[in-house]
Amino acid sequence: MADVTQKTNKPFGISQIKAYIPITLDMTKMNYDVWRELFETHYLTFGVLGHLNGSSTATPATKQQWTEHDGLVKMWIYGTISESILNTVLKTKATARELWLTIEELFCDNKDARAMQYDTELRTLTIGDSSIAEYCKRLKTLSDLLANVDSPVTDRQLAMYMLNGLTDKFNSIINVIKHKTLYPSFTVVRSMLQLEEDRLSKHVKHVVSPPSNTSSPNILYTTTDQH
Repeated sequence: MADVTQKTNKPFGISQIKAYIPITLDMTKMNYDVWRELFETHYLTFGVLGHLNGSSTATPATKQQWTEHDGLVKMWIYGTISESILNTVLKTKATARELWLTIEELFCDNKDARAMQYDTELRTLTIGDSSIAEYCKRLKTLSDLLANVDSPVTDRQLAMYMLNGLTDKFNSIINVIKHKTLYPSFTVVRSMLQLEEDRLSKHVKHVVSPPSNTSSPNILYTTTDQH
């Protein structure tokens, strides 16, 4: 009997849901797939997955305990979603299953529109005045967002998008990369571009550096040939 009680009370031993679900579900990040995977794994471990997939139902004998578990599952969900999503899905007396399905529909309905938006932004992104590190971070973020809406970008495509958005000052290294027998990965291309960025930066500093003896002015003398 003690083992049964311990098992049914296991979910209530969690005081900080963020220790198990360390991310916040957010429409701007489109991180639903990751969030869902973490939640389903967590719920399975604590024996309350049935409150999400509908396999768990209350009986007259278990109604009170079922209701308590269902409320706990809802609290976990509320504690890991953004405020904007909370305001959208919050509904009085809804079960955890109903809340789960509402969130699923919210993200699935937006996937196609989001995919088009992120794809366009990725294809047209340029480095501008950003550093290589900042530029690559933005590219990777857009790639991750596309993966979250079931429209993943291959590593080769991402590397090509990276080169297409560079300015003319990187033309030399771009030609080297494009003529490699095996097209390098996104990570390798990023490293090559960062090295080129460092080289160009040092070259510019060397060109504009002032003379070592700056305390004495440079005076130009002219002479006239009297002969």
